[in-house]
Amino acid sequence: MRPVTREDTDYEVEAALAFHDDDAKATIATLLADNHHLRLQLALAESALSRGLVRGWRPRFDRD
Repeated sequence: MRPVTREDTDYEVEAALAFHDDDAKATIATLLADNHHLRLQLALAESALSRGLVRGWRPRFDRD
């Protein structure tokens, strides 16, 4: 997987804003809802994974 560049991020920001007709509040609300959903999915996956399957790896909810 290649590192994310500034240009990649800028493009994604512009795409997200365009999807919401340049409404920043709607864009942020959608991103927060997505974040909440993904954290819930991560919590469910964590509870379903066996220790042997992932050799001790545990998902983290926060970035370093």
